[in-house]
Amino acid sequence: MDTTSILSERINNLSESATLKMTKLGRELAAQGANIISLSVGEPDFNTPDHIKDAAKKALDENYTRYSPVPGYPELRKAIVKKLKEENGLDYDISQIVVSTGAKQSLSNAILCVINPGDEVIIPTPYWVSYSEMVNLAEGKSVFINTSIASDFKITPQELENAITEKTKLFMFSSPCNPTGSVYSKEELAALVDVFEKHPQIYIISDEIYEHINFKSKHESIAQFESIKDRVILINGFSKSYAMTGWRLGYLAASKEIAAANDKLQGQTTSGTCSIAQRAGIAAYEGGLESVHKMKEAFERRRSLVYDALRDIPDVKVNLPEGAFYFFPDVSAFFGRKDEDGNIIENSSDLALYLLNKAHVATVGGDSFGNNDCIRLSYAASDQQLIEALRRIKTALGKLK
Repeated sequence: MDTTSILSERINNLSESATLKMTKLGRELAAQGANIISLSVGEPDFNTPDHIKDAAKKALDENYTRYSPVPGYPELRKAIVKKLKEENGLDYDISQIVVSTGAKQSLSNAILCVINPGDEVIIPTPYWVSYSEMVNLAEGKSVFINTSIASDFKITPQELENAITEKTKLFMFSSPCNPTGSVYSKEELAALVDVFEKHPQIYIISDEIYEHINFKSKHESIAQFESIKDRVILINGFSKSYAMTGWRLGYLAASKEIAAANDKLQGQTTSGTCSIAQRAGIAAYEGGLESVHKMKEAFERRRSLVYDALRDIPDVKVNLPEGAFYFFPDVSAFFGRKDEDGNIIENSSDLALYLLNKAHVATVGGDSFGNNDCIRLSYAASDQQLIEALRRIKTALGKLK
């Protein structure tokens, strides 16, 4: 039976997450006995800090096991308001915070609340794989601004201005960026704000989930510019900074109108997120940044290790990312070459599959992120795994002729 005939066009037109697909393929090979090193998943390889886990255990003992308010416990939303003020210099009211089941849900909710069918959403490439698919679900149209490694994968104000039309409703980006690790400075953000000030119909989704994994300077949010703050939908969460990926805890901060719309939407879909995860989130934000800084130090050391190793591979172009825990090297020099079996590497997905099957290293093709010249490598792995993975990659690429 052809199941596509009974499924909605909405789901048939939705692509599978490339990062999750490569992780799945890697696990399948590992189950067959292959020694797979996964550099495909965007997940810190650290454990959730003990004081956060202890708070979750305490929450169970205190019977926080019932439905929470749809936008989150007031205590957690107050902790978020305090965090945004003290760490980012941003003033929000508790009514402007909506807690969701991961920053991914916050993103999806925000897009569904703002976009009408046919509205255009500007997305700089490369972008996180789910951005454009979320726009598709909202029946919007993604408009891409292509960047390259030469510009550290960042857009200019003129490129932004050129992409805007009368149908533009939303601009969305991440800084620090997944997949490139690029970080926008305050000066670069201010230059983009100058453009947005001329187009008051455009809202901005600022995905700041990697804010604490920033090797450049302190994190800069585009929400700090008062002239556009009411149009900024700030997305953040606990997964990357506090190694809480499985807890599924994220949030958005926005104008009261947009926050109320997200509350309304969430009330008809998932309602409030996991009560235990929320109590753990309170402990995370009240417990200081010591664990965050230790994790960042480890990532910075690994960044140097991987950077040196990638620079040592002939025909690989690489820049030094300023944040997150990814490299996005340009591997287009290998397109058109053949492997030992005579198969031609046509694109980045082919190369990622080649590295998985021959080198037993899981990466992700850049075409899924909007840039086919590159592949994404996560360095959220141990030093030993990274050294071995890069050795395997160098050997495998050297065999392409």
